[in-house]
Amino acid sequence: MTTQSALQSYAEPGPLTTAEPGTAAVLTGLPSTLPDLIVAVQGLLIHEPGSAQSATGHLRMTHQILAHLLAADPRPLIEARPPAQRLAGCCRHFTLLAVAVLRAHGIPARARCGFARYFVPGLHGDHWVVEYWNAATSRWILADAQLGPVLCAALGVSFEPNDVPREQFAVAGDAWIRCRKGELDPSRCGLEGEGQSGWWWIAGNLIRDVAALAKMEMLPWDVWGAMPGPDEPINDVLADDLDQLAAITADPDTAAESRALYDNGRFRVPVRVYNFLRRTDEPVIEIT
Repeated sequence: MTTQSALQSYAEPGPLTTAEPGTAAVLTGLPSTLPDLIVAVQGLLIHEPGSAQSATGHLRMTHQILAHLLAADPRPLIEARPPAQRLAGCCRHFTLLAVAVLRAHGIPARARCGFARYFVPGLHGDHWVVEYWNAATSRWILADAQLGPVLCAALGVSFEPNDVPREQFAVAGDAWIRCRKGELDPSRCGLEGEGQSGWWWIAGNLIRDVAALAKMEMLPWDVWGAMPGPDEPINDVLADDLDQLAAITADPDTAAESRALYDNGRFRVPVRVYNFLRRTDEPVIEIT
């Protein structure tokens, strides 16, 4: 069961979803209701295959995203930018901005890291979505801020992006459990391409999901702590720990309880992390 203290925590900004002092109105100027919020976010960001190679693709903090957007176009963010002036990012940036806006409006929300079934047939593709609390129905709902009408039509998506069915998106813990039971092939969890799927990828996403539940929404290629590398076996001790984390995080009503285990030094986000794509150690919180 989701506690009131957990809801209160997720209704407040975290280190990466905080606007700079005096600029909170920038976030509250965006819609607090879905699907209006999804439309607004899509008018500000653009997903590009090469976004991970651009400077903006590596931004970790909401206030950095806002600064880039307003520097390129000082109009209120409710006004959609032309595609050329949208910030290039990945699914995590769409998710982060949507979560930041919902929290700025006092609505419990969190980022979830896992695997979507609706991008490539037969593949549980690496992906991030929003999980927000619907007070009217007293339940956590998944929303994909990246899914616009054109993309939905191209993919044949029939569900509403503001209410993604759980069978269409597996949070990392659910994917881990299903693979352990033999119900899901770990080689089909990740991305297409050699070495971009498997147990190590699922384990990394599970640890990133636990961090996101602790309000540390990291980049998909940030690496730290117990995350195994592509060629590293997962030993029994780590597997047991991941079993425990998966059991807690797979259920949205108990997911917040993982925050107690997050303080384990192997899972907690350190001051600096390894950016796998840039091959560099980088600070998580950048002081400007």
